[in-house]
Amino acid sequence: MAKDRKIDMVILGLLAHEDLTGYDIKKRIDGAISLFWKGSFGSIYPALSSMEKEGLVEKKADATGKRERIFYHVTDKGIDCLKAWLEDEKATNDLKYETLLKLHFGGSVDRATSLKSVVAFEEEITEKLSLLQLYKKNLEPDLDNEDHLHYYLTVSFGITTYEAYLKWCEEAKKLLAHMDKISII
Repeated sequence: MAKDRKIDMVILGLLAHEDLTGYDIKKRIDGAISLFWKGSFGSIYPALSSMEKEGLVEKKADATGKRERIFYHVTDKGIDCLKAWLEDEKATNDLKYETLLKLHFGGSVDRATSLKSVVAFEEEITEKLSLLQLYKKNLEPDLDNEDHLHYYLTVSFGITTYEAYLKWCEEAKKLLAHMDKISII
């Protein structure tokens, strides 16, 4: 069933708001959603094909442009599937950070290498945190809007999480630099 493939739920969630092309879906995923979920064309188009066969989405052609664009529309069955997934209390919350994997095995290299990994992670998180803070600022004035409230909840989770990551980065840098007498980059 589609609920087993989370990319299906991402797509159904996006299509519940508006009809989109596969390209548009990828752009939406690469936007704010990319801060907590990833999706590639290699997963989106097979999912759309499968969901169309299951009757969860249907194609709608739009020939207004120079090239025909295929839009996808969520069906009533697709909405029911999305609602069933949303109402299911179980969720898989996998955490995968390559930086942590590198640090876990960092004893095989000098500490300066590990320190560089932490600094790179810190820079990435700082950039994402700035984006999340912008989203928060834009969402706050309209929390009576149901969608904005739910977007805001994911944004505030991200801000709290990324602030904790930055605190950890400071601690990790100090520990790595102190233990090896390296200057913090």
